[in-house]
Amino acid sequence: MGRSRGQRSRDKNKGSLPQVPKNMKSDGKDIEFSQEMADQADLEAQARANAASQRVRKHK
Repeated sequence: MGRSRGQRSRDKNKGSLPQVPKNMKSDGKDIEFSQEMADQADLEAQARANAASQRVRKHK
């Protein structure tokens, strides 16, 4: 088929372009949260997430 001889496709940008533009990507924090409706498990999970975020920021 030609792939084994090192031939590349004609479109050079196809391999380097992302599927979704960066300005359209979300940061993953699109979940609604109500402090009034939170139970103990929610509060513990939120505390663990905050602690992990601080550890990541500390190492950078």
